[in-house]
Amino acid sequence: MDRASGTEGGDDSSILIPLHEVRRERLALPVTFQRRELDQILRLYGRMVAANEWRDYAIDHLSDRAVFSVFRRTSETPLFRITKNPSLARRQGTWSVTSATGLILKRGHELARVLSVFDNKLRLVDA
Repeated sequence: MDRASGTEGGDDSSILIPLHEVRRERLALPVTFQRRELDQILRLYGRMVAANEWRDYAIDHLSDRAVFSVFRRTSETPLFRITKNPSLARRQGTWSVTSATGLILKRGHELARVLSVFDNKLRLVDA
C-alpha cells in the first residue's frame, strides 16, 4: 500500500472532500427557478401579454432568492414581482407576489396558489 496517497497502487479514484467545503460551494450558487416553476410563470405571463396588460419581464437569480419581475413598459418599475425565497420555506412559504408599492399580495408554499392572485381580477361593471 502506498502510504503517501492512502490507496493501493497509487489509485487516486477515491478522494476525501471535507463536508464544510461542499456546503460552502452549495451556498455560493444563486437561487434559480426550476423548469416547471418557470413554465407556470411564463404561462401566466403569456395570458397577461395576450390581454395587453404586461409587456416585458426580467429574471434575477440572486444569492438568497430568485425574482421574476413584470413590467408594463421597460423603462418603468416592475408592476409585480414573483419571488422564490427558499429561506422562508418553513415559515411563510417559498413563494410571494409583491406589487409595485411593495405590498405582498399573496404568499404561500405552492406556486400555483400564489399565482392565483392574478385570476381574481376586479373589473368595472356598468350599472
